Amino acid sequence: MIDRGIRKHIAKCLRTYPAVAILGARQSGKTTLAKTFSDSYFDLELEQEKLRLDLQWEEIVASRKPVILDEAQNFPEVFPRLRSAIDADRKRFGRFLILGSVSPGLMKSVSDFLTGRIALTELAPLSLMEMGQTPQDNLWLMGGFPDGGILKPEQFPLWQQNYLELLAGRDLPAWGLTAAPPVTRRLFKMLASAHGTLWNASMIGKSLGLSYHTVNSYLDHMDQAYLVRRLYPYSANIKKRLVKSPKIYWRDSGLLHALLNVSKMEELMVQPWVGLSWEGWVIEQICTTLRNQGADFEPFFFRTSDGHELDLLLKYEAKLWAIEMKLSSSPDRKDLDRLNKIADIVGADRRILISKSKERIKKRNFMLSDLEGLLSLFATRP
Repeated sequence: MIDRGIRKHIAKCLRTYPAVAILGARQSGKTTLAKTFSDSYFDLELEQEKLRLDLQWEEIVASRKPVILDEAQNFPEVFPRLRSAIDADRKRFGRFLILGSVSPGLMKSVSDFLTGRIALTELAPLSLMEMGQTPQDNLWLMGGFPDGGILKPEQFPLWQQNYLELLAGRDLPAWGLTAAPPVTRRLFKMLASAHGTLWNASMIGKSLGLSYHTVNSYLDHMDQAYLVRRLYPYSANIKKRLVKSPKIYWRDSGLLHALLNVSKMEELMVQPWVGLSWEGWVIEQICTTLRNQGADFEPFFFRTSDGHELDLLLKYEAKLWAIEMKLSSSPDRKDLDRLNKIADIVGADRRILISKSKERIKKRNFMLSDLEGLLSLFATRP
């Protein structure tokens, strides 16, 4: 079994909170991970499991091992009972593991009933730091879903296509998305084409025959189902006009490539958007590694109206990290000069240039490295 990078953080939370929520996309491995902590498991998508939970409630409340409540947003009636059980013995920690694949329904119940009683964690699909010797390009091409090909390459991209079909036809409507499945499928495609670019709801809406308000609400659902990331622009007291729209990225690169009909590495490398694909994948690897450590961080991008741009600005450890990604094995002096110029504009404390080169240079506030070098730095920080 693959050792998930977030496991230590979840174990720490179980020692300090009565309940811990593990959030994340469907099929990212939440159930498998949760069952490493306990075998007391209830799948709340099933009516018979809800009944079993009702019948065994007194036994559950008295249990000395964590009770796993999977897809808890499907059974909101359980949350007031959880609050009552927790408040009856506030000194007992690690009692409930609550799993969810969509944040709005679950988070409303959490905020209504479990504020101050629960720690929130997020499990992403498999990451570079978790996969060890797996070639980076395989993980970039196929994404990190355990069943999506990274462990069984023959599954890619058919698994992703079926996954998206079920989301459009079953899961997203069940979670409140009002779009008809054909519209959702078209939106998936458009979001793939817009990967790594500034969000333009009016343009997308015009293509779908919808208002930009409606398209923005649909994007909210994609975000809340952990499908896409909205990377917001960094704003500070800078004497330049700044871009205000967020950038949109598919969080899993395998889903992106399946939507864009790319199934082989040689096909990916000749695409005009290959740099944007790699950029989004690197950003997600950085965010996943930091999240797995339980780190407090905020990611942004930076762009001015006169063309100054930086792929990632990271607020982390009370410092501002300026990170530029170059899909090249031989970054040059011009790349470094551009990074330093923009880092000076925003007042960045650290400057990181990531490339495909295996050469690693670290000097005071500057680092030239491959992705693994930077992730290793984050993973070893206290």
